Amino acid sequence: MVAKLKDVAKLAGVSVTTVSRVINNYGSLSEKTINKVHEAMRELNYQPNALARAVQGKPSKFIGLIFPNIINPFYAELVNDLEYRLFAKGYKTIIASSAQNPDIEYDYLAMLMANQVDGIISGSHNLGIKEYQRIKAPIVSFDRYLADNIPIVSADSYRGGQMAAEYLISKNVKHPAVLIDEDTSVSPTLNRVQGAVDCFAAHRIEYVPLDAQKTDLQATFPGKYDGVVATNDVDALKIIHLAVRAGKQINKNFHVTGYDGSKMIRELSPELPTVQQPTAALSELLIDTLMKRIKNPAARLNPQPLMVDFHYPEI
Repeated sequence: MVAKLKDVAKLAGVSVTTVSRVINNYGSLSEKTINKVHEAMRELNYQPNALARAVQGKPSKFIGLIFPNIINPFYAELVNDLEYRLFAKGYKTIIASSAQNPDIEYDYLAMLMANQVDGIISGSHNLGIKEYQRIKAPIVSFDRYLADNIPIVSADSYRGGQMAAEYLISKNVKHPAVLIDEDTSVSPTLNRVQGAVDCFAAHRIEYVPLDAQKTDLQATFPGKYDGVVATNDVDALKIIHLAVRAGKQINKNFHVTGYDGSKMIRELSPELPTVQQPTAALSELLIDTLMKRIKNPAARLNPQPLMVDFHYPEI
């Protein structure tokens, strides 16, 4: 039998009104009372009806998170940090992996709206989805342009690209390749490529651009290259593996830079030089921006890019 509000009140020894106030975080209550109600809710496995709360004009206390996948260590770390911080603010999360498929993302958007989430943080790579322009719920984007009215939170991708190229130049790389995500939008991720190529051009070093989506890594690397600017840490490690099999000496006669610098990658592959995105700061800014949008949906917000760092290899 499904527990009701009055069952929680009876078990906790308080009134139904008090239980409602605890759930809605309304009014001044003692920590002892709050803990008693939460303990009773857990014991009875009571879950507030988010949809019913939304119909009554109350916040559902749910936030939707849409990301391409949570297999990539960086996305996994960012989503985990977002979930932890949102929970501390009294929100639960609905995590949706769009798998870089517009149809899947469309269905997830419909599901999130049907569940009346209070807001959405999207790191979608399915660009040009018209639904984002029509959704009325507060949305904040991570690192991608979705629509004119949706604020973007990102790190300084241009500086990140510069750092990657500067590292290869410091190692006297003469024949670098730059993996490029052929994205025709105005997303901040494009800036990392621009930063790298501008840096190579300034030093008069010829580079070869390679489409990250179409390039067969196994057939291409190491090949004629002595350095590679990869689009992410996972691809960087794949290239390193291929280079080692071909007899190359990593960080000696063959150099690869990654991008993202998640804690897992830095711990498991400390030899990988990589641009480190500030996960905790990004998470905090994403949530702060979303809360401002929830408070004032019409607000025009334009967060400044956050600083990146560079993880030098441990040799």
